Amino acid sequence: AYDHPTAEEIYTRLKENLSTSSRSTVYRNLALLVNKKAILKIATPVGPDRYDLVRKEHNHAICLECGKIFDFIYPFDFNELKKDIYNQTGVDCDFENFTISGICKDCKIK
Repeated sequence: AYDHPTAEEIYTRLKENLSTSSRSTVYRNLALLVNKKAILKIATPVGPDRYDLVRKEHNHAICLECGKIFDFIYPFDFNELKKDIYNQTGVDCDFENFTISGICKDCKIK
């Protein structure tokens, strides 16, 4: 199943298959892959950062209760959004996806 693992989860999975992998190597390579935009680092309000393999254009919704991350597709016009943000704030943004937060349906039921 496809998920949004933490660095520690990635390290644990690699350790099962490659007994020689070190935690520092995993963190260093994750940083390199994020820098090259091969993967996406998702900062979460609940728990550690998570990582996403950039396979297709999509966005994220994060549950503020449980921290679960959901992918969603919506046709944002990022160039237009960046212009609007710049016109309102003077901040020149550099982003290619959108992350929102809220409470997922499972947490609402609890």
